[in-house]
Amino acid sequence: MRALLCTRLEGPEHLEVVERPDPVPGPGQALVRIRLAALNFFDTLIVAGRYQVKPPLPFSPGGEGVGVVEALGEGASGVAVGDRVIVHAGHGCCAERIAIDAAKLTPVPDGVPDEQAAGLTITYGTSLHALANRARLRPGEWMAVLGASGGVGLAAVELGRLMGARVIACASSEEKLAVARAHGAEATLVYDPATLKDALRQVSGGGVDVVYDAVGDAYAEPALRALGWRGRYLVIGFAAGAIPRLPLNLILLKELDVQGVHWGAFLDREPAAHQADQRRLLGWVAEGKLTAQVHGVYPLAEFPEAFGLLTRRAAVGKVLLRP
Repeated sequence: MRALLCTRLEGPEHLEVVERPDPVPGPGQALVRIRLAALNFFDTLIVAGRYQVKPPLPFSPGGEGVGVVEALGEGASGVAVGDRVIVHAGHGCCAERIAIDAAKLTPVPDGVPDEQAAGLTITYGTSLHALANRARLRPGEWMAVLGASGGVGLAAVELGRLMGARVIACASSEEKLAVARAHGAEATLVYDPATLKDALRQVSGGGVDVVYDAVGDAYAEPALRALGWRGRYLVIGFAAGAIPRLPLNLILLKELDVQGVHWGAFLDREPAAHQADQRRLLGWVAEGKLTAQVHGVYPLAEFPEAFGLLTRRAAVGKVLLRP
């Protein structure tokens, strides 16, 4: 089979497309032929050795995808040969086939196209967990999304709107904000750390209820200062680079909640809740309530362009590879 392989932790430019033996499913595993693999920002980090998860070399990137079950190992259950499934693997989906625990597969309803299913697990799963399970977002609340045009950010915009929130999308350009408006944002801001606090307060009429921060760096503190009484600050990631330090006195004075969102740990610790979230998301896509925006689909050989979109933060929606 063909696979995109990381043989040294020196970044996406050193990945290679190679021929590898087909994997064989072990006990409890399924063999899945990958139709589409979805890339996420963390894939740019994992192939450079700068992510908290460090698979042994060599490995294939691609934490999620969609495919068809071709074979089952002894004792595998929950899926059948021929099922179309979402794959959540952590890594390994940028290959023609993957052997994976059957428990990490979710059957895809007929009404959900491959392009929407491929990138649904991590971005929408992360955002639904953040908004529903952590922040407990309520209808009518103001929510600011930092990095609103990226994978998780755009998912948060869509889900926030669907859950009845008033969404303020924040991104680096008007072009990116136009996409966020098309996916449910009520208000938009081209953000600048110097003006972000006052702009969010003005739009929300005094203070936002929830901040969804996938950016970090210099944007974090002004967003925290824009929260109203008992607001919730969701720590999603640090796409802008630096990990910020938040002033605890502000958290005390307004009784704020700073909530970490570690979706991978949630998946491992609460698998039944994760599967319920996945079914909820797939149902919304099948009903046309979620678009699961796709930036583009690229052949495996065009991985430099696909990864470049992520490293330049130029992707609007999901970037998919077709093995």
